Amino acid sequence: MRDVSFDTLAVHQSIKNKNHFTSKATPIYQTSSFSFKNLYELESYFEGETPYLYTRYGNPNTDELGAAVAALEGADAGAAASSGMSAILAGILAVAKNGDHIVACDDLYGGTYHLLDAELKNFGINVTFVSFANEQEIRDAICDHTKLLYTESITNPFLRAENIQMLVNLAKEFNIATMVDNTFATPYVLQPYKDGVDLVVHSATKYLGGHSDVSAGVIVGSEDLMQSVCQKIISLGANLSPFEAWLTCRGIKTLALRMEKQNKNAQFIADELKQNAYVQKVYFPEKVSKEGNGAIVTIELSSQCDVHTFFASLGWIKIVPSLGGVETSVSYPLGTSHRTLPPEAQEKLGINARVIRISIGIENPKEILNQLITAIETSLN
Repeated sequence: MRDVSFDTLAVHQSIKNKNHFTSKATPIYQTSSFSFKNLYELESYFEGETPYLYTRYGNPNTDELGAAVAALEGADAGAAASSGMSAILAGILAVAKNGDHIVACDDLYGGTYHLLDAELKNFGINVTFVSFANEQEIRDAICDHTKLLYTESITNPFLRAENIQMLVNLAKEFNIATMVDNTFATPYVLQPYKDGVDLVVHSATKYLGGHSDVSAGVIVGSEDLMQSVCQKIISLGANLSPFEAWLTCRGIKTLALRMEKQNKNAQFIADELKQNAYVQKVYFPEKVSKEGNGAIVTIELSSQCDVHTFFASLGWIKIVPSLGGVETSVSYPLGTSHRTLPPEAQEKLGINARVIRISIGIENPKEILNQLITAIETSLN
């Protein structure tokens, strides 16, 4: 390149890796496209001999993330997507089409509820919401066009632990698919695919990434089903960027350590707040797995507490609309995650102005508790 102009040299200055240097950490393949030496090499991609063409179609970093979560879930294959919501949509569209029907639990994350209740109608897919705590309600909702049962392993925000085996048995009986959002539990606590669930989805933004610095989704399942899911991600343009995939893979390396600590902290906080006279109710699952019950605690404050004062008195605990980071944070379901739910659905589920979802971090548990109690006591009328 010595004989070219500065202008050309500036464009072509990147080092071409001809020596295949090994790296302890996977490099970030921050590229929109992959280059080829000739047309024969280009054609080899379409013949399945070369893995990468264009990052929307696939990238080493996104492939690594999909494979990592598939391994943790015990699934055949996995794929990364731009968010948990895009992973959910890709999974649904891989199973259901115009004229089909889905039965979903009624105590879902608000964003998922809206997707199923409103957006899927534009695809000609109808959804019936019922209580998955009642097997008969599910049976009554299944019809000839039902293709999918959809739920969360630990529901948002009231933390009902789903009866996965019951759903799998029902699905087999009626020859329909199952899809479970395993975000709250993570593969550390539960592995629904091993119990027979067809598709397992994660908002990797939460615990898989773990540091509140990435938006990502991952979906895993059988090899055959994931081929369809991957095609939906490509066609919808729902792919994840290489850098965010790399960040999420880095976060996964500490998932077990973080979840062990956060689960223990959450159990401690739940047990202590149950004794507080100004906490009307504590929602926290029991006996989810031997690894713990998750790291979310949802509470309903007493009517003696002013919720605005509570949120204003949290000190170093952050107010956020999300969850799952290493820092303890609180969110307001009525005003954020479940804001778009129809009022009748909010009322049925019990989402009111005094319900607070607490994402427990890795801090000293007694200091987390003290901060929460200070906010509660300050909020008393």
